[in-house]
Amino acid sequence: MLITQPSIRWVIKYDPLLEHRARQRKKPVAVSWRMDETYINVKGQWKYYYRAVDKYGNVIDFLLCDRRDEKADRAFFTKAIGHNGLSEKVVFDKSGANALALHNINVQLWLTWRMLNLIEVFQVKYLNNIVEQSHRKVKGKMHQCLGWKSDEGAKATLAGG
Repeated sequence: MLITQPSIRWVIKYDPLLEHRARQRKKPVAVSWRMDETYINVKGQWKYYYRAVDKYGNVIDFLLCDRRDEKADRAFFTKAIGHNGLSEKVVFDKSGANALALHNINVQLWLTWRMLNLIEVFQVKYLNNIVEQSHRKVKGKMHQCLGWKSDEGAKATLAGG
């Protein structure tokens, strides 16, 4: 049988549809989040993979960015809050960019008269072990495929785990 269309990996093609349906049926997450970032190899370039889990280890959201700065952190938190609602507290390591992004989000909440919904910020290294351990699976996938060949492939694979 001859295939006339270029071969498209099913993960890249169908994962956005599966993710959309999964988000519609997604269970609510806990109000205490653990957030961390790590780096992965995509097309020979190192990119930052932001990921948040709740206190029970359930994945909240992820974001793949070129840089690790306050703008990327704010984009990640905005995406996570948009999909899962506002968190009561966020735990992360000693990253200044994370603290600045959450401070700016709290300022926005304060200015929009949502003072009772401010996010508590905890910078405790050892409370973040849940999300640090979840990076093991991601690093294992990266080593298996020797880095991803495209941003779409990386996002599609990382959305599932």
